[in-house]
Amino acid sequence: MADVLTRVETVDNAGGTVATFGANAFKHRISQSDVGREIVLSLASTTTINDAELSAAISEVTRSQGSAGTGDSAFTVAGVGTANGAAFVSGTTATVFLRLQGTGDLTVADIKSAAEGATGGGAGTFTAAIVAIFAPAL
Repeated sequence: MADVLTRVETVDNAGGTVATFGANAFKHRISQSDVGREIVLSLASTTTINDAELSAAISEVTRSQGSAGTGDSAFTVAGVGTANGAAFVSGTTATVFLRLQGTGDLTVADIKSAAEGATGGGAGTFTAAIVAIFAPAL
C-alpha cells in the first residue's frame, strides 16, 4: 500500500485541488508562537517552599546578569503553577513550576542557590530544573 502522507491534497467541492502538502505534513514540531523562547522551570524543595524562597527564585530569573551573549539574561515570568493546579501555599507547597519567556540562557544552579539563601528560608534543599523548552520554529 502506498504511503498516503507523501502527497496529501485538500480538494474543494468542485474537485479542484486547493492545497497540497508534502511528506512532512502532520508531523509534530517544536514551536513557539510569539516569544523568543518559553521555558518551563521546576523548583522543588525537600520540605516546602515559602514566599521568600519563591520570591528569591523569581528575582533570580528576572534579573539581567549579562549582555552580548555573556551571562544569563532576564526572563519574564508568564505563569506560576503547581503539578495539580492547586494554588501555591507558602510553607505547604513543595514544587512550583515557572513558565518563563525570554531569549537568553538560565543557570539553574543560581536559581537553586537564590532559593536556598532567601531570608526566612526553610531547611529544605532545592532542585531547579528546566522541564521543557519551546523555541520558535525554524
